[in-house]
Amino acid sequence: MRVSSAGTSSYNERMFALVVVWQQSGKHRKSEERITVPYNSLQTTVQAINAAGGRIQSVTPATAPQPAAQPAAKATASKAAPKAETKPSASKPAAKAAAKANGSKAASKAAASKAAASKSAAKPAHQMVPVNLYKPKSPFLGTVTENYSLLQEGAIGRVQHITFDLSGGDPHLEYVEGQSIGIIPEGNDAKGKPHKLRLYSIASTRHGDDMAGNSVSLCVRQLEYQNEAGEQIKGVCSTYLCDIKPGDKVKITGPVGKEMLLPDDEEANVIMLATGTGIAPMRTYLRRMFEPTEREKNRWNFRGKAWLFMGAPKTPNLLYDADFEHYQAQYPDNFRYTKAISREQENSKGGRMYIQDRVLEHADEIFAMIEDPKTHVYMCGLRGMEPGIDEAMTAAAASKGLDWAELRPQLKKADRWHVETY
Repeated sequence: MRVSSAGTSSYNERMFALVVVWQQSGKHRKSEERITVPYNSLQTTVQAINAAGGRIQSVTPATAPQPAAQPAAKATASKAAPKAETKPSASKPAAKAAAKANGSKAASKAAASKAAASKSAAKPAHQMVPVNLYKPKSPFLGTVTENYSLLQEGAIGRVQHITFDLSGGDPHLEYVEGQSIGIIPEGNDAKGKPHKLRLYSIASTRHGDDMAGNSVSLCVRQLEYQNEAGEQIKGVCSTYLCDIKPGDKVKITGPVGKEMLLPDDEEANVIMLATGTGIAPMRTYLRRMFEPTEREKNRWNFRGKAWLFMGAPKTPNLLYDADFEHYQAQYPDNFRYTKAISREQENSKGGRMYIQDRVLEHADEIFAMIEDPKTHVYMCGLRGMEPGIDEAMTAAAASKGLDWAELRPQLKKADRWHVETY
């Protein structure tokens, strides 16, 4: 999905501090320590620590105030375990893991730093999101690995699922669910200048569709419209992307965006409102929540409630529909999938069924979820969907004696109302 190209700040926090918990061999006690690694080694360091049996308790930018190690967990229900060990021997597992990941004495030395007891909480994950690793003047050159249609026979328009190989970059082009990347199409504009980048919501999780951590996927609809002269116009970048072939090289920038990030809480509730290619970020959330391999890779096990409202003109235009149906069948207690198919279904007034009509139908349930402080709402798609959703939420809120005009800013301030439209 293409999104607006609003600017975002540079990602300058290059060093990160990890608080690692180790289970001491043959004992019920745990020890903790802190290691510091550069950003481009963060992922490999975490993987090495996990492989060595460590548990990452927190990750924070090294330039920020550091959260001290937490007291060791209780060994039994009646007797607390001793404080975290600070002996050199307790540092060996992390030191080896960091040294393996970084290949340098500096990393090994940093891994030997001592942990101190404290009740400080880890810095919010939003502060650690990679941003602008690659910029327009020095983009990453990705290789197309696949480009296939997402539509079924009888669908309207053209929508493609496109994947790029991200191997070989320095730094590695990492991203998290809910972010976007920029694409710079080949060629020049009408003034003879290189085309400017367009932003597209990422449709794959941080592990990529192949779970190898070296790819990124997009969900792109080819833009077509008639100008005032009646000429058929095709979008420059969307057409470029829909037409590219495996093996082609594409200039990629980013990643950018912190508006659509998932909460860290494994028991959060997530309501998703999407139309068309606005399904891209929702697909990343649902894959992270319910794909078996993702669940194995993540140190995050979703246990909340997820509810997707998906709008499309016709059934063949429902994107990733089979996947979502499968998740609903496999996880009926955690996932609900509601469709609004405008040219096939009727609303209560006999008109076309749009996503805002589904919101009105389920207003009581939606507001019951919103009253829970663990509930987050995500909206993504055409900007034209916002007034309809706003009208539906206003009516639904009024039926419960609430003022949506007051409630929505409160949800936004609490980082529970997330909108990305184009």
